[in-house]
Amino acid sequence: MSKLVKRLSWLKSGLFWRTFILLALLITTSMAAWVYGVRSVERAPRARQIAAQVVSIVTITRAALTHSAPDLRRELLFDLASNEGIRVYPLEETDAVVPSTGGNLAPLVQQQVRDKLGEDTRFAREVNDVEGFWVSFNIHDDAYWLMLDRARIDRSSGVQWLGWGAVTLLLALIGALFISGFVNLPLARLTAATRAVARGQQPEKLPEKGPHEICEANRSFNQMVGDLQRIESDRALILAGISHDLRTPISRMLLEVEMANLDAEARAGMQADLAQMDAIIGQFLDYARPDDPSAMRPTDLSALLHEAVQDAARLPDVKIDAHIDEAIMVMGQPTDLKRVVNNLVENARRYAKREESAQVRLELRCRREGEVATIEFADDGPGVPQEDIDRLLRPFTRLDAARSQANGAGLGLAIVERLIKRHHGKLRLVNRSGGGLSVQIVLPLTQSQQAASAA
Repeated sequence: MSKLVKRLSWLKSGLFWRTFILLALLITTSMAAWVYGVRSVERAPRARQIAAQVVSIVTITRAALTHSAPDLRRELLFDLASNEGIRVYPLEETDAVVPSTGGNLAPLVQQQVRDKLGEDTRFAREVNDVEGFWVSFNIHDDAYWLMLDRARIDRSSGVQWLGWGAVTLLLALIGALFISGFVNLPLARLTAATRAVARGQQPEKLPEKGPHEICEANRSFNQMVGDLQRIESDRALILAGISHDLRTPISRMLLEVEMANLDAEARAGMQADLAQMDAIIGQFLDYARPDDPSAMRPTDLSALLHEAVQDAARLPDVKIDAHIDEAIMVMGQPTDLKRVVNNLVENARRYAKREESAQVRLELRCRREGEVATIEFADDGPGVPQEDIDRLLRPFTRLDAARSQANGAGLGLAIVERLIKRHHGKLRLVNRSGGGLSVQIVLPLTQSQQAASAA
């Protein structure tokens, strides 16, 4: 049952198929109602038409037989059978008769024929194993059967109605398919463009034509994307400009501290503060640095991570356990990928310690899964409240527990996410079941490794 529910889940999530199925149901119901209405309205007129035709044939045939010379009747019967499809047989009491059935028209037709030909008129669908439309008539005291081809009486059978209905329904469903696609195409374009913006990519401009509502929605979206780009560009420019301008006075202050007549403790404190300011400015510059797609090249992620682990292992308050698959190649910038690991290590050093003097334990795992490389970087710290996880990736955001620490500007994880998006990857933060925070990163492999994995 659960498998069936999963297979049908696309009906709930797909607007295209919802629209198509709704149109199909409406069209099918409308066609069924139309066919029923037409057949109901035409029932009485059609019965009168058939009855009049049968009465006319019987009357003309009886008159022709009555007034023809006896020696010419055989030739007349032959002409009626070969040219008109009318056969006349004597009615015998021993005839094997199958009563006539014609759906809801038969009672009306039979009643109207009896009204014209007499109440003793009989009808049959089959006489002596010969199928047709059989009706009895009398010439003087002799009784006869007149047999007509059923196709001559009922020219539109139920099978024909079903065939034409199926063709019409098929054409209507094809039209519903195109209508559903036409209605949902603008939404699909808008969804794809929104996802591109969420991934930090530049979407193609949506067409500002078509129905008024779609045109207005696309125009508003294009304007929003342009505004976001200008805001991002202005913010990056402001951060880069301020950070660059602050570097000069900080360098001058460092020189003045060195030359000032200060005791060792005061000098060390001022130098530490200035170094911290310089590190924060470096974060601003890293965050504001524009993307350079031309710098992307095949990079040995395994070797890069091994090098980053060796650098982290030299820190006195870090113990890192690494499990890295070999020969994992990705398209990227080695400097940026190494900065990702360094930022994660530094973030863990600041916020994952349970005690001020304690050593932080880190785990780094990297493996190849299909066409992507999966990196998991985890610590054993106190973790993060579930409602605050999404906030960690916002620029200049730090949790309340970290606000008392003067180090950093709240850009560490924001820079990591920005760099991962530049590499067309995905980043996710989750709390570990045993405590601590896990940073999960997915990066696409190079095309050659993707092809090798697919093979």
